Amino acid sequence: MTVPAYASDEAPRSGFLAVVNTVDDAVDRLFEPIRGRPSFDAAAKVVTGLGDHGVLWTGISAWRARRSGPTRAQAVRALGVAGVSSSLVNAGIKRVVGRERPDRSDLRISNVGVPVREPSTSSFPSGHTLAAFCSAAVLSRPGDRAGNALLYSAAGLIGLSRVHLRAHHASDVVGGMVIGTALGLAVRRFR
Repeated sequence: MTVPAYASDEAPRSGFLAVVNTVDDAVDRLFEPIRGRPSFDAAAKVVTGLGDHGVLWTGISAWRARRSGPTRAQAVRALGVAGVSSSLVNAGIKRVVGRERPDRSDLRISNVGVPVREPSTSSFPSGHTLAAFCSAAVLSRPGDRAGNALLYSAAGLIGLSRVHLRAHHASDVVGGMVIGTALGLAVRRFR
């Protein structure tokens, strides 16, 4: 299954874009054996749902803000900084790049679990992944290796869920990881 890299079918399909499409197709094929299995599909839907509108990151921030004081203020600022910056950057890049989403016409996903919101924007970068890695970077704390590992692991699972559900190409997710992490590290001083 070859998917045009950009909204125009006239885009060149050689060089770098051809390599990206080849890698995307190969990664998509790796997910095929587990698509359609209720346990994997349900898990992917739940994880993707936790990434919708920052549900997971809002929950983590609320947990950190449970006691008054400087920790609460920092948690609230961190959530705001990550949410606003990732939304603005994601929307701007999607508008410029305009990449088509993967073809979902032959997607085999079981009906178990929560329903998944149909994507309505262009594919690159994965907004769920960008926001997840931006949030992980902003919410991470110096010296908290276990907590930081959990934040980044959750962000990674959100990215994998987007590929499993064929909401994004693998390269969209990698782009979201890189852009989100860089953005989070750049804006974390404002938390």
